Order: sequence, then structure tokens, then C-alpha cells
Amino acid sequence: MKRRYRVRRVVNYVNLATPLGLLLCVVGGATRRPGPDGLVLACGYRFRFPIAGAFTVGNVVLTRRDSLGERLLLHEGRHATQWAWCAGLPMLPLYLLAMLVSVVVCGDQASYNPFERLANLDDGGYPRAPLRRRGRAGERRST
Repeated sequence: MKRRYRVRRVVNYVNLATPLGLLLCVVGGATRRPGPDGLVLACGYRFRFPIAGAFTVGNVVLTRRDSLGERLLLHEGRHATQWAWCAGLPMLPLYLLAMLVSVVVCGDQASYNPFERLANLDDGGYPRAPLRRRGRAGERRST
């Protein structure tokens, strides 16, 4: 494993993000197994929240599926790095705020969420929603 992934793994344990992810794995009834680049894959997660094919907490990738594709694992690995950069648990409110802003500006939780954009929307399977138009229908904008 490359040094940067070893560092990420240690940082996410120390900042308590990975222990939180492991707790969610147990509570969610997921089966744990080692993944690439120091990730822990938690497959068979039983809860429907959050609404996503997979989600990452620390170095733990949780999913309702039995396996994940290579591109989605790359996407989730980038989120694991974001957890490390955000010092762990502060990632939760920051991510939720970014998701809210994205919903406001385009009606989609991921398209303008900087965390999802930096993790590569395409790898995560997210659409690229256009910005909402300002103004009311039938109004002309002055230029």
C-alpha cells in the first residue's frame, strides 16, 4: 500500500471517523472485508439512508450492494481522503451544508456539492444537473 493511503488510514482512525464508520457497519448489519488502498468495504448495509449506492465514513465504505465497481471505489476513496483533510467528524456538517447548497442552486444533492465534484461526479455515478434559472416564468430579464 502506498504511503499516502497508510497515512490516510492512520489519520482517519485518530480523528475517529473510521471508528464511527465501523460502528455504522455493525449497527447496519454490514459484512466487513478489506478493500483497496486501506479501505474497509462494508457490504450488505441494511438501512436506506443515506440515499446513495455507497457512502464513506472515514476509511469505511458502506453499501447495500454485494460489491462495488472500480470507478465507484475510486470515488469513495477520494471521500476517505476528504474525511482525513476535514479532521474527521467536522466533515459531517460540512458535507450536509454543501449538499444543501447544491440542492438550492440546482435541485440536486451532488451536482454542485464540492465534495462530490472533487471526488469526480462521473465516478460516483452522479448526473450533472444544470443551475436553476432565476426569476419567474414569463418575466424578462433586463441586461
